[in-house]
Amino acid sequence: MSNHSDSPDGSESVRIAFVCVQNAGRSQMAYALARRELERRGLEDRIDLFTGGTRPAAHVHEEVVTAMEAIGLDLSERTPREITFEEIADSDYVVTMGCSAEDVCPAGWAGENRDWDLDDPDGRPPAEVAAIRDEIERRVGDLLDEVVSVGSETESE
Repeated sequence: MSNHSDSPDGSESVRIAFVCVQNAGRSQMAYALARRELERRGLEDRIDLFTGGTRPAAHVHEEVVTAMEAIGLDLSERTPREITFEEIADSDYVVTMGCSAEDVCPAGWAGENRDWDLDDPDGRPPAEVAAIRDEIERRVGDLLDEVVSVGSETESE
């Protein structure tokens, strides 16, 4: 796959990028939820996470900050950023949140794209933002299960 850092056990780490247009809602939630889940599973050394947008907003959407605070994650200090070509090109998985992967993934890129096609939480009522957050949390868990499973299969070959 990509050429990236080694884990302490000598194996290559897997790189996952969470991308949306503004990097102010869905991708920020996915990144924060994935970081928490990696810590919970003790996988911080095996998986590198990135997040960014193609046209970043000035700040994370307030309704997203509120929804994440409700589950103990503080995004109030997070700043949307532009994802770089290098980060995408060097990622094993690029997870888009409903924007076209063709706008994000470079030609000839050998990784896997997942388009989660989620509603934009911007301007939505709290219950809808919470439902989007919960769906992202479920999908993050499924993705990490898959990545760990694929990594285990590769190591046993």
